Amino acid sequence: MSEMKNFFAHPSACVDDGAEVGAGTKIWHFCHISGGCKIGENCTFGQNVFVAPGTAIGNYCKIQNNVSIYEGVELGDYVFCGPSMVFTNVQRPRCKYPQRGAAFYAHTPVGEGASIGANATIVCGHRIGKNAFIAAGSVVTKDVPDHAIMMGTPARQHGWACECGEKLNDDLACPKCGRKYRKTEHGLQEETK
Repeated sequence: MSEMKNFFAHPSACVDDGAEVGAGTKIWHFCHISGGCKIGENCTFGQNVFVAPGTAIGNYCKIQNNVSIYEGVELGDYVFCGPSMVFTNVQRPRCKYPQRGAAFYAHTPVGEGASIGANATIVCGHRIGKNAFIAAGSVVTKDVPDHAIMMGTPARQHGWACECGEKLNDDLACPKCGRKYRKTEHGLQEETK
């Protein structure tokens, strides 16, 4: 592994000129980090990850093997992308009629602390709320509220997740860490003491 500026990249990784990569980030085998992307501090990119120009990735994100982050996708801090999960960025793609550029790419924001399981698919143009949990293999076809647990094809809500990852009980309290939540317009919000 070679040191490049203030981050680490494996010798097989390609980090293009113009890519902004934060301190402490680790980029592993066969990754391609495109110029024009912004990556925060202390992120980890597993094997064979592609990051397109124009994307924004927050701090402390973990992107597992075989994930592509296309233009239009924006990850908040502490986002987890499981192995081989899929983002899209064009709603009606056609090879014969290419749709390239920011005008065609749908915005797909992923909130702080969200987790997306292995082999899940996120259809572009939908917001993934903070601390949401998308189960492995799910297909997200609509906006996901903050702290929602989503499963299936298409993904449907199956309860609420705490910031720590534990499923909340019926009183919207965490049996593991004790946090308590209340419902809001965008999902759940932690109650302040």
